[in-house]
Amino acid sequence: MSPTSTSPADLPHTHHAVVATGAGGPEVLEWTQVPVPEPGPGQVLVRTAGVGLNFIDTYRRSGVYPVDFPSVPGTEASGTVVALGEGTDRALLGTRVATAAAQGAYAEHFTADADSLLPVPQGVDLTEAAALPLQGMTAHYLCRSTFPVTEGQTAVVTAGAGGVGLLLTQLAAACGAQVVTAASTEHKRELSRRAGATASVDYADLRATVQELTDGEGAHVVYDGVGKDTFEDSLASLRPRGMLVLFGGASGQVPPFDLQRLNSGGGLFVTRPSLTWYTRTAEETRGRGEELFEAWAAGRLSVRIGERVPLAEAAHAHTLLESRSTTGKVLLTLD
Repeated sequence: MSPTSTSPADLPHTHHAVVATGAGGPEVLEWTQVPVPEPGPGQVLVRTAGVGLNFIDTYRRSGVYPVDFPSVPGTEASGTVVALGEGTDRALLGTRVATAAAQGAYAEHFTADADSLLPVPQGVDLTEAAALPLQGMTAHYLCRSTFPVTEGQTAVVTAGAGGVGLLLTQLAAACGAQVVTAASTEHKRELSRRAGATASVDYADLRATVQELTDGEGAHVVYDGVGKDTFEDSLASLRPRGMLVLFGGASGQVPPFDLQRLNSGGGLFVTRPSLTWYTRTAEETRGRGEELFEAWAAGRLSVRIGERVPLAEAAHAHTLLESRSTTGKVLLTLD
């Protein structure tokens, strides 16, 4: 069955997209003309308003995570639903949505499963809405589900001024936790403190600071999205029976290590989650998204957009992100 839309004549047959021609550096990303995708059963076609840039995009582009090339990157985006695939609720046509599970979001249109859509409330700019789904729901599952922080606990967050870091700090602090973050510059550390961190320090001072603030006990949980460069200090910052939540590898992937170290370190826990396992149903996905967007619209959650880069210059945006010089969210725009 052909997709339906509010105005089929308005839908072009081709559009501009960023295409990764093969595994490699940012230079493999090309801005070119390609066919507009058709939504399959249970899917929608969305006219793109904004695209969120994430480290997983660089992992896929570089070949760390295997994909078929050529491919259009991007899983996080926002926009307006303009066409429906078979079996999709017609009420979705014309609605403002965002998703962390888009297919080919680096384009003027993208498809997504209807079950992955998050309604964007009035009061939230539609382009800026692309800054929240992936990093926001990641921060949400980390401190609400993987290790639910509670009042009086100590939580450590690496990359405290990154997109996830700033959101995670706000959510954990709102639960009453003492949040200690690490960041590479004083500017980034100040942003982290403004987000609610009790202390934000250079990576070299992280272990000592955690020990000082916990009277030598260590943190209940460390949320580490940096990976290889911070793993050892993250593990050493935990108290007995503490948990290291490794959710990313901005500095590279952590090599295999001896599990017996968890015993000698105090009966520690290590887990490697991803958003996939915490958005397994439409209800769970929508619940996380609704809580986050409602908090944003009400002013209880601040979403920092550190960089805005035209989508056509996605290669430059990847270079910025991989340099780890950015703060908050890097947003790709079609303005």
